[in-house]
Amino acid sequence: MINKNVIVIGSGFAGLSVACFMAKAGYDVTILEKNATPGGRARKFEEQGFLFDMGPSWYWMPDVFERFFSQFGKKVSDYYELVRLSPSYQVIYSEQDKWDIPASVNELASFLDSIEAGAGNKLALFLQEAAVKYDVGIKDLVFKPGRSITEFLTYDFFKGLLKLDLFTSHSAHVKKYFSNPKIISLLEFPVLFLGAKPEQTPALYSLMNYADINLGTWYPKGGMHKIVEGMVALATSLGVKIKFNQAVTSFVHQEGKITKVITSTDEHACDIVIAGADYHHIDQEVIESPYRNYSASYWDKRTMAPSSLLFYLGIDKKLTGLQHHNLFFDEDFGQHAIEIYDQPQWPSKPLFYVSCPSVTDHLVAPEGKENVFILIPVAPGIEDTPAIREKYFDMVMQRLETLTNQSIKQHIIFKRSYAHQNFMEDYNSFKGNAYGLANTLMQTALLKPSLKSKKLNNLFFTGQLTVPGPGVPPSLISGEVVAKEVIKQFKLQ
Repeated sequence: MINKNVIVIGSGFAGLSVACFMAKAGYDVTILEKNATPGGRARKFEEQGFLFDMGPSWYWMPDVFERFFSQFGKKVSDYYELVRLSPSYQVIYSEQDKWDIPASVNELASFLDSIEAGAGNKLALFLQEAAVKYDVGIKDLVFKPGRSITEFLTYDFFKGLLKLDLFTSHSAHVKKYFSNPKIISLLEFPVLFLGAKPEQTPALYSLMNYADINLGTWYPKGGMHKIVEGMVALATSLGVKIKFNQAVTSFVHQEGKITKVITSTDEHACDIVIAGADYHHIDQEVIESPYRNYSASYWDKRTMAPSSLLFYLGIDKKLTGLQHHNLFFDEDFGQHAIEIYDQPQWPSKPLFYVSCPSVTDHLVAPEGKENVFILIPVAPGIEDTPAIREKYFDMVMQRLETLTNQSIKQHIIFKRSYAHQNFMEDYNSFKGNAYGLANTLMQTALLKPSLKSKKLNNLFFTGQLTVPGPGVPPSLISGEVVAKEVIKQFKLQ
């Protein structure tokens, strides 16, 4: 048997996933990682005894993680311990109006009944439909490579398609069941992970509500980076080599195939290249113009998911009134969404999210102290300066202190910010986006950037700018989908 030499660019979730599947199939796999540590946006850093996850903080769709590891004869529990959060998260509408969202579906139904008469029964019907969408979407649709319409020309898929509500917006779908604006905002919130307004996201993605409410919100003890550590351990056990500080700068190609990958410090011979780095960066800045998949105008017309302004804070005391996950909905989401998608600008009165993992996990902060992560969704491609970051830090801290009725700012002993410029510097992120390509109807399945190069026969793409889309579980799935396509084309001799 002759091993084909596979180069994977990037060690984010998609890169690690595809590397594992390729190594399992017998290929010789090397990951080239731009940064000094693995994980991509899910990297970690430690400072003054605080352990910070740099990116993803929500663990949803636990079945997707179990499915991934099971294909290698492993279990999630072989690598990290999961805790189900209860309450799942907190939504703060005002100082007096705070909702702890129960982990139990029945308890949530009873709670919603107290807000809107009959909402509990309506929730049951809503979740029945969402379960069907989850079943079809996660078990079928997301595993299609999106290379040909023929993938979708099956009886079973068409039968399922009728139940997916692809041509109804998520917002309209939710409003069929509920009228209370706070309940509507609660059920619209999960699609924000998909990078588009609920009015522009297909109702198919009520499957996210099923993931949230039925499957639960979980946390890997030690932080989200424990998933990365588990995947790295699995990859290396399969023979995958990971080389750090290897920023890819160009390709050498002959007769329509890449023969070498050139980095800032080295060059690597290859038979196959799978890019898990930013698709736009590889397509527009690494590949020479005649061999690009798309034009600059194509990329400019894509609807990108938001960027984020992040703050990592170490607090010298324990805080009150915060759960592990906290959504601050004390301002109008509609206006904030307009300022992200329709009229891109820094938001006038942003909603924001606070993660306080030290509420759950003593490992992420010194005793008696608190680990706080603040995220403000913002438009991609806008100006990012230290002065702007400080303006929004002061704005959010004032609201956070008021809404939780405590002093916080004067107790900060560590602070780091992260926004557009950092996303571009660390990940070559297109327009400094944080999540990838928005999951709008016109950017679904076949309408996403192709996972296969049209002009370089041995170049493939994986990750959040191609199928199936943004998010941690979709990235794991993306690696599997792409690996199957590569193996189909390049069978080992």
